Amino acid sequence: MNVRRPRLPRTRAGRRRLVQAVMAGCVLALLPATWLYVSTAGRIGTTAGAPRTEVAVVFGAGLWDGEPSPYLAHRLDAAAKLYRAGRIEVVLVTGDNSREDYDEPDAMRTYLTAHGVPDGRIVSDYAGFDTWDSCVRAKKIFGVDRAVLISQGFHIRRAVALCEAAGVDSYGVGVAAKHDVTWYYGGAREVFAAGKAALDAVFRPDPRFLGPREKGVERALAAAR
Repeated sequence: MNVRRPRLPRTRAGRRRLVQAVMAGCVLALLPATWLYVSTAGRIGTTAGAPRTEVAVVFGAGLWDGEPSPYLAHRLDAAAKLYRAGRIEVVLVTGDNSREDYDEPDAMRTYLTAHGVPDGRIVSDYAGFDTWDSCVRAKKIFGVDRAVLISQGFHIRRAVALCEAAGVDSYGVGVAAKHDVTWYYGGAREVFAAGKAALDAVFRPDPRFLGPREKGVERALAAAR
């Protein structure tokens, strides 16, 4: 089978147009990432700088043999630290429970209770299938208007931008992580995920599963007072 190899244009004008097309494509590809950085300026920091806020949202990051992955454990450690410091009152854990044998929110709850967060101060969102779904559900289902968001540095800007677009006034805590293969993969993935995030922010689709309003956060905050 003969496959024709692409050839460069023969004329100088043709090569110039090709270079311009490639540059335009690169600019368009990077626009969503630029939007994320611009729109979240001043809203990203550390646990030490996190404002006192009633609710923290921790995004799922996978399980290993039913336990939080190291990346997810670091997020949960940050949430527990904020709770022990009195900077938050309730933790909303949001993740994937689409299969009976895979339950991120319950694993996150178990980890937090083992690290000093009372069970009654933890609220579970079992339909946080992606960042946009988690943000929209935090607002529409759990009634969260303001929150500290917790994730790794490569993801936190997207989380803040999307939660802001969903109506949640957000401050992002970027958890430090070892620069391993997972970290580099996550950073590369964000370049492409930024495009979807921009589309979500513009078109604001409904989550995969919305469901009825839940009062878990409201009850947890009432119990905290």
